[in-house]
Amino acid sequence: MPAKKQAPTFEQSLADLETLVSKMEAGDLSLDESLAAFEDGVKLTRDCQKMLDEAQQKVQILTERNGQLISTDFSADT
Repeated sequence: MPAKKQAPTFEQSLADLETLVSKMEAGDLSLDESLAAFEDGVKLTRDCQKMLDEAQQKVQILTERNGQLISTDFSADT
């Protein structure tokens, strides 16, 4: 039985997206290659957004106490 393909991490998907954008901005791709890159970029963007949404839900679950959302200020200094 073949090994199950592991989903890429957020960081890997973001790096792949940045690579695609750079290739498209360089202007060296044909129309077909540009379209394929755009389609891949849309998929990567959706995957990244899904991972961010899931992380946000986890944070919200972790910050709930007795069914009530505990609101705390975020400080980058801490």
